[in-house]
Amino acid sequence: MKKRITRIGLGIAAVAVLGGILAYSMLTRRTLYTTTWFDLFDTVSVVKGYARSQAEWDEQMDALHADLLHYHQLFDIYNHYDGMVNLYDVNARAAEAPVTVEEDLYNFLNWCVNSVYPATEGATNIAAGSVLSLWHDARESDTPAPPEDALLRQALMHIEISNLTLDAATRSVSFADEAMSLDVGAVGKGYAVEQAAEAAEARGLDSALLNIGGNLRAIGEKANGEGPWTVGVENPWGSEPTYIQTLTLRPGYSLIVSGDYQRYFEYEEKRYSHLIDLTTGYPAEYCSSVAILAPAGGSGLGDALSTALFCLPESTGRTVLAGAEGYEALWMYPDGSTIQSDGWTGLSAE
Repeated sequence: MKKRITRIGLGIAAVAVLGGILAYSMLTRRTLYTTTWFDLFDTVSVVKGYARSQAEWDEQMDALHADLLHYHQLFDIYNHYDGMVNLYDVNARAAEAPVTVEEDLYNFLNWCVNSVYPATEGATNIAAGSVLSLWHDARESDTPAPPEDALLRQALMHIEISNLTLDAATRSVSFADEAMSLDVGAVGKGYAVEQAAEAAEARGLDSALLNIGGNLRAIGEKANGEGPWTVGVENPWGSEPTYIQTLTLRPGYSLIVSGDYQRYFEYEEKRYSHLIDLTTGYPAEYCSSVAILAPAGGSGLGDALSTALFCLPESTGRTVLAGAEGYEALWMYPDGSTIQSDGWTGLSAE
């Protein structure tokens, strides 16, 4: 009798423990949410992730959106915003007198000049606004056509980054060349994504995937033991499959892609993309697309590298990549072929 009672007791205990585990799992299990924005960096932004409630998710997304919007406005070269000195203001005034800017903008510009420019051998140059504006205006025209060659040659004379002066003591920006202007489109979005993601992590967001206009950045892994975030490298040739490779992003890692299929116009049956080779003034034609896998904290430089490697011959791009520890690349060519760096961890998609 005693032996039987013991067995029943153990059975009840086991059920109680199992019930407790299931109850705890239900209490701690998190729900997948998705948020979409259309007001950041002239593109579509989608964030998906896990939270314990809609209220918790909304609070995190409101803060994340505010951070991204701050950088969107700070880096905007087409609009002024009240209460802020942004790049529009810098371009309008810096040739006349030094312009004092807030710390976020100064630190970003300093990083672009002293880190990004040398790391990309000048292929990502924020001082190239005089050239890039010509192509922007061409794309936005009712009848898009390449800028006149003489205008491009003239504009190329005003992209010398040494004419951009940063004064740390006064936190000011000035131009020695009155025809120079800044354009941070090649690097600003990736930098903003990294800054905003790190701030979100500090606020407690620990499971999310940011897709800010194709700049993908992982925060933690999926919740509920579902493993790492999986992302795809988009097919740049307009055919099936939609993704030519898939890969998993470790926490903090990013995937950034630059391609001639993203922003372009066609003129006389020729495609002119927004990615400009600053040695010629014309859109680069070395490949169809370049994807960069960036290590934790590297979304900003990853963005700069994706532009640089697209605008450089592969051999030069490999030299640039070798100087960026932990970064990997996948080159995609018009004939449908791909070449990857030795450490690329992509897996072919089915």
